[in-house]
Amino acid sequence: MKAAIYARVSTLDQTAENQLLELRKYVEARGWTAAEYVDHGVSGTRESRPALDALMGDAKRRRFDVLVCWRLDRLGRNLRHLILLLDELAALGIAFVTLGEGIDTTSPTGRLVLHVLGAISEFERERIRERVLAGLARARTEGKALGRPKAAVPVHRVQRVSHLSLDDAAEALGVSRSTVKRWRRQVHQSPSA
Repeated sequence: MKAAIYARVSTLDQTAENQLLELRKYVEARGWTAAEYVDHGVSGTRESRPALDALMGDAKRRRFDVLVCWRLDRLGRNLRHLILLLDELAALGIAFVTLGEGIDTTSPTGRLVLHVLGAISEFERERIRERVLAGLARARTEGKALGRPKAAVPVHRVQRVSHLSLDDAAEALGVSRSTVKRWRRQVHQSPSA
């Protein structure tokens, strides 16, 4: 059997090597050959990821028979996307295995466990989101300023690039176009300008 190994880490300072070592051992023990797909510095909530997109392209070309992941959350943290992804693999006749949860979608029990764990993962993420939003709402009612503090308008810097286009000025100042627009408006409106 041909396997596709998928690993993912969320930040560039992390390494996927621990995941890959276990996945390689598993694939070798099963007597499968494997191709590896690794996303570095990519969130599991993103539906489009370079290695995952390549993996799905190869799945459609039937270049492997089973997808093996270290844990379910490495493949995705969004239940809807995860289910669509796994349904697409199933429609292509590709099995799915995770080492951490012991899921193997070649069996009805494995499919049930997969759906339950995916729902729990999304539930926990939504609970975290609710707690964050509640904390922000409380901070607002207490009158706390939220977000980044507004930077003082550097009049001399804005005037120095006033002859440049918005894009060129943003690049020269190392800020976004919207920041340049805001600064230019503030400089134009200030009594000293």
